[in-house]
Amino acid sequence: MSEAAFPIDVVISWVDGDDPAWRERRKRYLPEGADKHDDIAGDTRYRSVGEIDYCVASIRRFAPWVRTTYIVTDRQTPNLQFSPISSVKIVDHTILFAGYEKYLPTFNSRAIETMMWRIPELSEHFIYFNDDIVLTRPVEPSEFFEDGKSVCYARWFSIFAARLIHAVKPKHGGHKPVGFKDSLVRAASIVGEKRRFLYLSHSPHTIRRSVLEDYYSAHPDVLERNIRYRFRDGEQFNAQELYYLLARRKGLLRLAPVKGNVLYLKPRKGGEYVARKLQRFDNETQAFCCCFNSLDQASEADRQRVKGWLDKKIILA
Repeated sequence: MSEAAFPIDVVISWVDGDDPAWRERRKRYLPEGADKHDDIAGDTRYRSVGEIDYCVASIRRFAPWVRTTYIVTDRQTPNLQFSPISSVKIVDHTILFAGYEKYLPTFNSRAIETMMWRIPELSEHFIYFNDDIVLTRPVEPSEFFEDGKSVCYARWFSIFAARLIHAVKPKHGGHKPVGFKDSLVRAASIVGEKRRFLYLSHSPHTIRRSVLEDYYSAHPDVLERNIRYRFRDGEQFNAQELYYLLARRKGLLRLAPVKGNVLYLKPRKGGEYVARKLQRFDNETQAFCCCFNSLDQASEADRQRVKGWLDKKIILA
């Protein structure tokens, strides 16, 4: 496996939604009824069932060239069974939001992602993981940064089509959910894209810190508008989308196909879905990562199937 030509760090966002102290803080700020909507503040958005343990273990096993792994939390420390806690650095929200403490506490991943580039001593090139994403095979630095350019696993999508999809989306309990594509469109609009945006995959995101630092220094109002919401809001943009579009304009982006590289599973689907998908994943030997979305919503049997697959792929391999 090749060594990285320059330092590359990893940043992982994580929360333990079952922590009583954290739940009390959320309750204090939660708007009435917001926890009934998963796109805003539903419990599934914060529940952890051990995914981060596999995430960190996969990075240590398959990307040993990573310099430092940072876990961003709110006064919490994960219990890592497969990796020593000394192998990571815990970064509290107060560090990210230094100078913007009036927006804390925050329970909003989009706000947190907007501020990750502010981690002290973070490398210029870093990779952002959600805690439900794991690496599934040995990876090279060039699969993330090629000649200093961010490798983005995504495809172009029509802004008109995305807005049409949102317009016809039905309401649930009087509330129209704000989806993933909507936050991507908002980011594209900010940088003046009128026709299309990058439909990002559920994969690690590669970022050049200086691109965000330069942009937000010149546009502090854009940053502050995105972090002022304690819970997700339809007015927010996706910070990774904003970065990729800015990087493209600077010639610092290389698009890569999602198919064959990224695996995705929604374990909450019932029946034989999980078993079939895991069997198919075993044949996808070229894919480098997998996202297990909302594993907490799966049945106990399916959770054990997924964890057994992860043990075989990452821990016991």
